[in-house]
Amino acid sequence: MTLRKKLVVLDRDGVINFDSDDYIKSADEWQPIPGSLDAIARLADAGLDVVVVSNQSGLGRGLFDQADLDAISAKMHAAIAAAGGCLAGVYYCPHAPDVGCSCRKPEPGLLHRVARDLGVESFTGVPIVGDKPSDLGLARAVGGRAILVRSGKGMTTAATLDDEAVEIYDDLAAVVDALLDVGHYG
Repeated sequence: MTLRKKLVVLDRDGVINFDSDDYIKSADEWQPIPGSLDAIARLADAGLDVVVVSNQSGLGRGLFDQADLDAISAKMHAAIAAAGGCLAGVYYCPHAPDVGCSCRKPEPGLLHRVARDLGVESFTGVPIVGDKPSDLGLARAVGGRAILVRSGKGMTTAATLDDEAVEIYDDLAAVVDALLDVGHYG
């Protein structure tokens, strides 16, 4: 198995769309962060596979059901497509934090599914973009390139960060500017 194309892994809430302490529970509540949809389109135009890897414990907590999560995903896919982009996959951990599953970030279980589905041999150096410590922990767990955005909960995460290896950008659009700049991917 080999990496068939270059890959970028994105968290959803706080990276692609605005986050909420009350969870994003419906398609109506899902609102994209300005510039995020165009950023994903630019990655796709550059020939990169983009996947979303997201903890969605609201499902396990009973705050919304699978139909709600599917509607949110459908709205996200449609918005990204309208901007000219696409996702190679969307992977969710549906479990509450106390379940102890292997798919809840920072555990790498969801990335094992990405590897299987997309033929990825290694995540070493793969950009993993998020706004929470669990996203950075996931990057560390697989040798990925930890990238923090200040959008979402990123400002709070940045204030407590003691890892100088983490790259920090204002938002996904700024990350994509850096990744697509000559020589900055990989």
